[in-house]
Amino acid sequence: MAEKPREIIKRNLFTDNQVLRQILGICSSLAVTNTMRNSLVMGIGLSFVTALSSLTLSAMRNIIPHRIRMLVQTLVIAAYVIFLDLLLKAYLPDISKQLGPYVGLIITNCIIMGRAEAYAQQNPPVAAMLDGLFAGLGYTLVLMIISLIREVMGFGSVFGINVNFLNLQTWTIMIMPPAAFFIIGGLIWGLTARAQRRARKEGKA
Repeated sequence: MAEKPREIIKRNLFTDNQVLRQILGICSSLAVTNTMRNSLVMGIGLSFVTALSSLTLSAMRNIIPHRIRMLVQTLVIAAYVIFLDLLLKAYLPDISKQLGPYVGLIITNCIIMGRAEAYAQQNPPVAAMLDGLFAGLGYTLVLMIISLIREVMGFGSVFGINVNFLNLQTWTIMIMPPAAFFIIGGLIWGLTARAQRRARKEGKA
């Protein structure tokens, strides 16, 4: 039985989040989350690539020879990433420079290949596109939470706007990649502990 759109959204945003539950996309989560603006652009870009590549690969799933499916998946993903990179360079050159090679490295992001292989290959195009889109938005949600904490505590700002009205001391470590690592670890721990408590309650019921 095919998943309903509501189930796809809930699964990708919360119950099976690609970063916090599948532990995918960690490298970019560490690298680009020092500011919310970078995180938002990166998240939207990955959502765009994941949605369109899942749509395309699902539409082609019955004509792609099984033995070369990984090559075709990589080619399709790379085409969308190149298109995204050109858009950023044309319309958001400053952010493109700040993100640097990480836009190009979207090609190797395990989230995109994972959704293509695990979902798009077995499901119709519209469902695959929704799965890819909300997998990307689930990733974006985590990036925004991490970058909010890091930017406020590291720079005293939100989207570059100063919110440190009391001139409190900012922490240099918060703008360094290790800070993102510890924040992700804390989020994974909290989500896992919550799931375990819920499972115990359901077991006793």
